[in-house]
Amino acid sequence: MKELGLGIALTLLVSGLLVLGWGQGALLPGLVFGLIATAIQVVSVALVRPVFGGETVRLLKRWGLGMLLRVLGVALVAVAVTVDRALFPPLPTAVAFLGVLIPLLFMEVRLVR
Repeated sequence: MKELGLGIALTLLVSGLLVLGWGQGALLPGLVFGLIATAIQVVSVALVRPVFGGETVRLLKRWGLGMLLRVLGVALVAVAVTVDRALFPPLPTAVAFLGVLIPLLFMEVRLVR
């Protein structure tokens, strides 16, 4: 569960940076979408880990499911910004999601092993 701890740490770091840059209104999007990105990554790693050293076809199918979850996360950012732009300002919301997801994505190969 290294990815969970790393994701929470990144969420706190990114949320703090968002508050410094955009003020207190960026805290909620930072925490919410940082945790959503963490949850998506934890599930994606859990999907890939059991088949990591095995059959390539199964690995690619599960990796594809993880990518689908990440795309759904991007869609969720768009929905949140569209539904309540005051609560989820576009730039802090997107930075929160991507600022947590992208470092975790780069760490995925190390976290799977």
